[in-house]
Amino acid sequence: MEKSIINISAAPAPIGPYNQAVFAGDTLYISGQICLDAETGELKNGSLEEETHQCMKNLKAILNAAGLGFENVVKSTIFITDMKQFSTINEVYGQYFSDNFPARETVQVAALPKFVNVEISMIAVR
Repeated sequence: MEKSIINISAAPAPIGPYNQAVFAGDTLYISGQICLDAETGELKNGSLEEETHQCMKNLKAILNAAGLGFENVVKSTIFITDMKQFSTINEVYGQYFSDNFPARETVQVAALPKFVNVEISMIAVR
């Protein structure tokens, strides 16, 4: 199986022992992205909308570096710290897709890295 690593400067550097994404054959596995700004290293979490948009921008940068886009995404996982915020996150998330939505689950968790409110990971296929 062919495996290649993707780590780009247009998305935040990993904050642990993992890569931003890994291609295994034609499948791209993208690690969970939080609202870190790649240029400044600062959290962009002035609002839940801003936080979610930054997660999606980070994911887009990684997808683009792999020669893919949101239309290639087949599965997303959204981790949130408060299920009451689901509709706000869902509204922002939905803006990045047309009618070709991937499969998805949304899971409430006790805490996320850097104590953010949302983290999103994706699987895409070439």
